[in-house]
Amino acid sequence: MDRSDSVLGFMHRWVEEFSKRLKSVVVVCLQKGDYDLPGNVAVLSLGKEKWKNTAKYVFLLFYFSIRYANRYDAVLVHMNQEYVLSAGWLWKLLGKRVYMWRNHYAGSALTDLSSVFCTKIFCTSRYSYTARFKKTRFMPVGVDTSAFFTDPSVRRVPSSILSLGRLSPSKNIQTLIQAAETMKDAGVQFSMDIYGNPPAGEEAYAVLLHTQVAEAKIGDRVKFFAGVPNRKTPAVYSAHQIFINLSPNGMYDKTIFEAMACGCFVFASNDDLRGKLDDAFMFVYNDAEDLARKLGAFLALSADERAAKAANISTMVRDHSLSRLTDELIKEIK
Repeated sequence: MDRSDSVLGFMHRWVEEFSKRLKSVVVVCLQKGDYDLPGNVAVLSLGKEKWKNTAKYVFLLFYFSIRYANRYDAVLVHMNQEYVLSAGWLWKLLGKRVYMWRNHYAGSALTDLSSVFCTKIFCTSRYSYTARFKKTRFMPVGVDTSAFFTDPSVRRVPSSILSLGRLSPSKNIQTLIQAAETMKDAGVQFSMDIYGNPPAGEEAYAVLLHTQVAEAKIGDRVKFFAGVPNRKTPAVYSAHQIFINLSPNGMYDKTIFEAMACGCFVFASNDDLRGKLDDAFMFVYNDAEDLARKLGAFLALSADERAAKAANISTMVRDHSLSRLTDELIKEIK
């Protein structure tokens, strides 16, 4: 629970919205940092900011679950099935309903086992591993439209391309860099900014990306920037014309809709968007040549032609707003 975190800072706003609709919210997080939440919210850390001890994390999870049992009726686990596998049995003994939000293409027998303890499972993508369960309910992505909107005070750089998210192999950034090399060779005018940090243990991937840019000699076009807190990303989106999402099916990234809300033209390979986005914005997954071709064709259009291809963006953003997500989640849980 840290609103300055570049990956999970958005959860702070989720909890704020829950607190408006519920009598009590107890947040149990692996670590806590900067937060400012209403009085009906308790934030309890398992202590990763102070120690690295898995056994202690599990003990504290059990302790908090029992100690605060009179302050919650149901448990919502966000993404990490390990919490359900560790304490699902305890929550059931305490008479608490268990729900899990898990939206990712990958899964295993452990995901199957965690689902046994859950009353319902939530995800946003029909390609998520958890979409296979009968108890799964599909949800909006949850974009905070009070923070993410087109800001006319921010100068949008022409022909600018943005990638924003953690620098992880699952984000497929190497394909974007390959496309940038192809576009430069073809004489396409553009600039490209890549924002993000590598997760612990994946630092080598970030080094690989920097090496790829250097070897392709496109450092004059492609720049790397550190990840920024979620609350600061609207200004980053608003400064760019195009946002690229290269995640595979099953990862219906929230950044897609945040970028749309801030006025970016979004290019993606996620099949969840097919039939919703104009085909001009859809490229073949992991195909740098197709991405370069689609970007080059778009950048050759006039301003009016570009705007015509984004006619339904506002509807898509509204359908995936945080207020709608919060209402639907609480309705399902109640």
